[in-house]
Amino acid sequence: MSRYTGPTWKKSRRYGISLSGTGKELEKRPYAPGQHGPNQRKKQSEYGLQQQEKQKLRFMYGLNERQFRSIFDQAGKMKGVHGENFMILLESRLDNLVYRLGLARTRSQARQLVNHGHITVDGGRVDIPSYRVKPGQVIGVREKSQNLAIIEEALEVNTFVPEYLSFNEDKLEGTYNRYPERSELPSEINEALIVEFYSR
Repeated sequence: MSRYTGPTWKKSRRYGISLSGTGKELEKRPYAPGQHGPNQRKKQSEYGLQQQEKQKLRFMYGLNERQFRSIFDQAGKMKGVHGENFMILLESRLDNLVYRLGLARTRSQARQLVNHGHITVDGGRVDIPSYRVKPGQVIGVREKSQNLAIIEEALEVNTFVPEYLSFNEDKLEGTYNRYPERSELPSEINEALIVEFYSR
């Protein structure tokens, strides 16, 4: 299954999350799209709830089903809680951390920056969005890419960098200090439902 590239506002409203990161999609009409959106009362099955949670997280990080499932399986081989490990692995992707550092306004913008070779890890260029960053590694912007409008615009609007990262705006450099704790990751996701979905 390929990555979804259609209108994100519809997806945001269907899953009740802001995919643009601005929250604007949910301000106007905080219900599912379509003529029945405002008064949908039908009770979802357990399977439906699990699937919805999976899709919500998958769209949030902008992954296709194969990538998503692969990370889920890797998380299952780690010590600790499967669902939490899964969330931490998703968060450790290079494209996501570029977004978290405020170098891009959305994860898809961040993915583009990585794809086009604008981002470095420990000084070396990395153009693989799924690259897994390890604590202690430094994410930077290549010298010739530092004046990109996309980065300058993102830095103007982003003021919040999570505690597990530190960011030096003068150098356009951020360090992944440690793996995040579950409390620092998206609270609107119930990852236990995703574990149940894949364990069926």
